[in-house]
Amino acid sequence: MRERSPIADVVAEHVQLRNAGGGNLKGLCPFHEEKGPSFNVTPDRGLFYCFGCAVGGDVIKFVEMIEHLTFGEAVERLAVRAGIQLRYEQGGYVPKREQGERARLIEAHRAAAEFYADRLSSPEAAAGRRFLAERGFERADAEHFGVGYGPNEWEALTRHLLARGFTAAELVKGGLAKEGRRGPIDRFRGRLIWPIRDSTGEVIGFGARKLLEADDGPKYLNTPESPIYKKSSVLYGIDLAKREISKRSQAVVVEGYTDVMACHLAGLPTAVATCGTSFGEEHIKILRRFMFDEAGRGEVIFTFDGDSAGQKAAERAFAHEQKFAAQTFVAVQPDGLDPCDLRVKQGDAAVRDLVAGREPLFAFAIRNVISRYDLRANEGRLAALDAAAPIVAGIKDTALRRMYAVDLDRWLGILDEQFVIERVTEIARRPPAAGPGVPGQRGARGPERRGESGPPDPGDPRSRVELEVLKLAVQRPALLGPGFDSLGSESFSRPEHAAFYDLVLASGGTAAGGHGGRGWVDRLIEGAPNDTLRSMVTRLAVETLRTALESEERYASGLLAALSAISVDRAIAQVKGRMQRLNPVDEQQDYNRLFGELVALEQQRRTLRERAAGS
Repeated sequence: MRERSPIADVVAEHVQLRNAGGGNLKGLCPFHEEKGPSFNVTPDRGLFYCFGCAVGGDVIKFVEMIEHLTFGEAVERLAVRAGIQLRYEQGGYVPKREQGERARLIEAHRAAAEFYADRLSSPEAAAGRRFLAERGFERADAEHFGVGYGPNEWEALTRHLLARGFTAAELVKGGLAKEGRRGPIDRFRGRLIWPIRDSTGEVIGFGARKLLEADDGPKYLNTPESPIYKKSSVLYGIDLAKREISKRSQAVVVEGYTDVMACHLAGLPTAVATCGTSFGEEHIKILRRFMFDEAGRGEVIFTFDGDSAGQKAAERAFAHEQKFAAQTFVAVQPDGLDPCDLRVKQGDAAVRDLVAGREPLFAFAIRNVISRYDLRANEGRLAALDAAAPIVAGIKDTALRRMYAVDLDRWLGILDEQFVIERVTEIARRPPAAGPGVPGQRGARGPERRGESGPPDPGDPRSRVELEVLKLAVQRPALLGPGFDSLGSESFSRPEHAAFYDLVLASGGTAAGGHGGRGWVDRLIEGAPNDTLRSMVTRLAVETLRTALESEERYASGLLAALSAISVDRAIAQVKGRMQRLNPVDEQQDYNRLFGELVALEQQRRTLRERAAGS
């Protein structure tokens, strides 16, 4: 399975990866918040590892974690992706009824999407086709986005899927049907329907727009929470937009399905939308994975209606602003038109101009607050200052905070920059307010590392040498040869390093490792007695070596010499300690013997240090 599922290809469906040198790839970790890339992938060994949150493993482990699956479900997911038919050990194909729940629900949603898309051309769907045409969408556009129609019947989809072998319980659990008086009935009836896909392109839910006056339901009806659909973790259009988001380091966040379609067709293929919920932290995580830009040039642009609801949505987005690894902007059409209506009335260029005229989210939030006050009077200006100052004070970047304080003074017309700056500074020094919603108040402490003995001190030269030697034992064991195998675990200062050394010997030593590679790494992982060592194997297999390929042999020799020299240092200290406890006159024989050992050790240390320096 691992061989048929290249880890770089699978990870790239969820994370933007860039070349990190040494055959490695890097990106922003999908498992914790970060603004710099700590997440590494080594395609040759089929492994990933994050140096920020210390999680790692193979392609199966990645799918388990990113899609919240069991091991068996992750294997099944990869099998479907690779076109592999799974078999039981006893023989025979896996029956459909025994497939994992997620795979069954995904298959049901795929079949439902095909059913809905096919019904869009039926006579009954005329109202749906008219709805699309009035908004400037052609049949080809509907096909591109998979738009369909749900027949205005109680059981049209349900009968279709039951005939395909799905159970009523599966349809209800996936949100495709709901319980009626006499059994399951279709959830979406007489509505225009958009399939909602995850970043890999799998249909996981639907959004449905009311067409009939007799329909007493909401204008938009979405799939309920299900084992495969979590609305707080879904962005409509991400499957179509993710490549352009990665390429341009830009995402445009709109409010509806037709807005996404309008933006894509107008030349803004980075548009996505939330599905029946406000933009939140889980949505940020999705975008962040595809917007890795080391220069910090990424942009997230929110488009909101100009009404009060749109302004509230912008304020909610602002609450999360500093969690992005990108700059954030707001684009609001003065006449209140959303991108879809704007395209109909003014054309594609107007949609592009709307986004091009974006305003920084900080500026929008500040100006939106002060617009509520009468700035013609001193009382109004001071009240506006007190209302806007906490927003400015919440900006973590001190230079940017000062610049916005100067802008605030200008927007208020106070014309006393120092007074405004001092007011903002005073608020910024106050203790953080309890509870969410105050920008910039989250703690800056990063994720705690795992391991009972704590992380090695990166400034400790001995620990650094030990780790580099162990890294070579994983990646290039043949370069270390018998010299490594004869070191002994006592050569390592940290318990986990000594345990790792013992693991290498127990796995056959450097001779068994040969030139490294996936087979050797798998052997070490399988032989590791606990999760700590398994994680360490993954980490050292992924971490880049600190030398060029052509000098690896010299580098390995130098590291072994350096590690041996450290052991000799310890032996010298022990001999000197014993000599200090002796009386040179009364215990002359023992003293002379130790002195001879000391001279020999000093000579051995000089030789080792010269060899290490020559590397």
